[in-house]
Amino acid sequence: MGEGFYFVDILIFAMVAAFLVYRLRSVLGKRHGEERQRPNPFAQRPPQAPGAPAEDADNVVHLPERGRVPDMPPTREAPATLADGVRQVRAADPSFNERYFLQGARAAFEMIVGAFAAGDTATLRPLLADDVYDNFAEAIRARQAAGETLTTEVKAFDAVDLLDARMDGRHAVVQVKFTTRQINVTRDAEGAVVDGDPDQALEVVDIWTFSRNVRSKDPNWLLVETQTAH
Repeated sequence: MGEGFYFVDILIFAMVAAFLVYRLRSVLGKRHGEERQRPNPFAQRPPQAPGAPAEDADNVVHLPERGRVPDMPPTREAPATLADGVRQVRAADPSFNERYFLQGARAAFEMIVGAFAAGDTATLRPLLADDVYDNFAEAIRARQAAGETLTTEVKAFDAVDLLDARMDGRHAVVQVKFTTRQINVTRDAEGAVVDGDPDQALEVVDIWTFSRNVRSKDPNWLLVETQTAH
């Protein structure tokens, strides 16, 4: 009799344990080995072998108030004040590397303008400072309310240049100029072109400012300001 009750107790505990495991799996979900974290565009990349081709830009979407500017040669030589600023940032964050940062800034540019065009605020949110995000989200809502779609074909990245670098308290601040050639087109709900020329590529110059708290364990930089050269 005692052994029978003991056996029943074991069955009850086994059923309770199985139920708890089922509930945990339903709450936490099953891992299948294919989960991916959102990529960090500013993660340092391994150096390319000499002579290796640079990564090509893909399609990106322009942001509001972009303008056409006259042709101008890319800026290549950094002034002494920029060099001093880079040394400041590197002293506060020894992992900072101008080459890798510019690679990350280009990736961030493509990611941000792509998400803006798609209305993907979930992707934009962790990449932008609060006020910049609010402006982007407002522009997306206005476009969607008007039933318009926005497309951009980036024909080339002419230059990605470091314009300024400095420390502002515990925050590193870096300004980058992106010179691209793009075809920008806005269409209405019926697909008719309401802005831009699908057959004309224009030179567009964007100046973006990124910032990061160097005392934070988070390695990501936030876009804190955007300007378009006219």
